[in-house]
Amino acid sequence: MNFLIRWSINTIALGIAVLIVKGVYVEGVIPLLIASLIIGFLNAVLKPIMIILTLPLNILTMGTFTFIINTIMIIIASKIVSGFDITGFWSAFVASLFMSFVSSLLSIFVYAGRNE
Repeated sequence: MNFLIRWSINTIALGIAVLIVKGVYVEGVIPLLIASLIIGFLNAVLKPIMIILTLPLNILTMGTFTFIINTIMIIIASKIVSGFDITGFWSAFVASLFMSFVSSLLSIFVYAGRNE
C-alpha cells in the first residue's frame, strides 16, 4: 500500500512538473506512469550509489549536489521511457526541483494523520 501511495505522489509531482516546466514533455498518461515508476526505481537503486560516490562533493556543497543527482535520474528516465522527453539539462534540473517540492508537500498532507 505504501508503494502505491509513494508512486501516486511521484506521478502527480511529475505531472505537475510536466505542466509547469518548459522543455519537459510526456505523450500521455501511460508514459507518465512508467516514467514516475522508473524515476522511483532509479532513486531506490542508483541514487544511493551515486550519493556515496559523490559524498565529498555533496559535503562541500552542503547537500545541494543532490539536486544534480536528481536531475541525472530524470535524464536517465527520459532516455529509457519512450514518450517522456526532456530538452536539456536545465529543464530536467527545474523539473527535479518542482518534483522535490511537490512531492514533499503532498507527502506532508498524505502522511500527516497516519501513525506509521
